[in-house]
Amino acid sequence: MTEDKLLTIAEAAEYLKVNESVINEMLNTGVIKKQGTSKSFSIDKDEIDTWLSTLNPKEEENLAMKRIICHFQDYFKLENIILDFNSDNKYESIATMSKKARDLKIVKDHRWLYEVVVAREELVSTAVGKGVAMLHPRHMHPTKIKQPTVLFGRSAEGVEFDAPDDQPVNLFFMLLLHNDKQHLFSLSFITKFLMHEKNINLLNQAKTAEEVYNAISSFETQSKNSDKN
Repeated sequence: MTEDKLLTIAEAAEYLKVNESVINEMLNTGVIKKQGTSKSFSIDKDEIDTWLSTLNPKEEENLAMKRIICHFQDYFKLENIILDFNSDNKYESIATMSKKARDLKIVKDHRWLYEVVVAREELVSTAVGKGVAMLHPRHMHPTKIKQPTVLFGRSAEGVEFDAPDDQPVNLFFMLLLHNDKQHLFSLSFITKFLMHEKNINLLNQAKTAEEVYNAISSFETQSKNSDKN
């Protein structure tokens, strides 16, 4: 088996155009098998191709649905949150968020991430008003970003960010995603969350990262239940 036939979970997810949780479910249920040890394993691309070739119409339909459905919690984890950092301007804020991505091993080089996010920011501000900015690179970089991720940061003091309402920004979402589908879904989800003033207040007043995470994850659960009804 050649090395280019071996995929990581992230690469397998990209290949099948699904979220990583779908790949983990396939591994856990034995649909595909791990190659290697439990601590260091890969996924055989040929095995995925064989599985795809044997799908019946119903299974193909289920796969298509999994490709459509996105879950914000696939990208947003408790460890992705940083509260009350200090920055005097937008560039220090972007640098802090970029270093967080490096610390989480989302990117290898925080300086590269800083540069591409600043380049996007200099085209037009990503501040959306009400003290919020949605930082992101101008283009998708799936080879540079280890896994699709959304970070959240809160600065201790608001910073000037050329916001449309001329208000300083202190709440930052950084979207580090692999494709347009993930990016547009995440933008839409965050926008819906921020439409509720109580959610913005909660982000501003939260004393712990757990409070922020629980507020956002609860909102997604409520939204899904509402859609079902």
